[in-house]
Amino acid sequence: MRYDLNGRTVAVTGAGGGLGTALAEALRAEGARVALLDLDADRLAAQAARLGDTRAARAWAADVRDLDNLTTVMGRVREHFGRLDVAVAAAGVLGPVTALSAATATDWDRVIEVNLGGVWRTFKAAAPHVTERRGHLMAMSSMVGYIHPPMLGAYAASKAGVGALCDSLRLELRTIGVTVGSVHPIIFRTPMIGDALDSPAAVELVNGFRGVFQTVPLPDVVADIIRGLKRRSARVVTPRRLQVAALASGLAQAVAERAYFRPAAVRRAVELGGVPAVAPDGTRSAAGEA
Repeated sequence: MRYDLNGRTVAVTGAGGGLGTALAEALRAEGARVALLDLDADRLAAQAARLGDTRAARAWAADVRDLDNLTTVMGRVREHFGRLDVAVAAAGVLGPVTALSAATATDWDRVIEVNLGGVWRTFKAAAPHVTERRGHLMAMSSMVGYIHPPMLGAYAASKAGVGALCDSLRLELRTIGVTVGSVHPIIFRTPMIGDALDSPAAVELVNGFRGVFQTVPLPDVVADIIRGLKRRSARVVTPRRLQVAALASGLAQAVAERAYFRPAAVRRAVELGGVPAVAPDGTRSAAGEA
């Protein structure tokens, strides 16, 4: 299904991040008008000015953890541009690469609240306006949504949840002409995840990110997102050679566990990124040695 982006209005959450910035530039190159949504209004305003005048790009401060705020902002986007055709939920956080014994409830809540809850709120707020245009909703998931590594429990759960949410909404919204897609890239470097990728635990865990966890360039991810928007794709996988993982995630998980997450490497990663679990009597528990 061909979907010309020229002249359409696209709202992007997380627009101030590395992916959001590159995606906004690519959308403008396609002739789309772009609404930039993120927490830092001042930074966004400067970014919008570089993309053109306010008829081409405009920034709004928005928080994907606040449905009322997002609902108001999406209404203002619709009012300013006269239409809202596409919403891309690209806001996200990685969280620490850490063992369960070292993880905190605050870390878990933040990742789930932004990565999964933020997608739902973005879609909820944008849907009435996108429905007017029989448009498209797209969310950033990850290959981690299909292949779940250890020590990224919150992130893997959030991204798997995004994929499931998009699958569910795709069936629901197609009855009113709205299409829904999810994006599943393997690891790509942005400021958000740069430090985490270089942590001793992360390097040990995936052995330098070889094989399925080899990093891909950000421009490749952006190009595939644009291609997915033009086709109103249900799923976008980067690199495309890993599309089979989207169709056979259970098999892909089993292969990854045998090929990449070997017990010795996982044990060492847990030692580097976690702390021993301590029983109530002060002794080290068996869980702390897993």
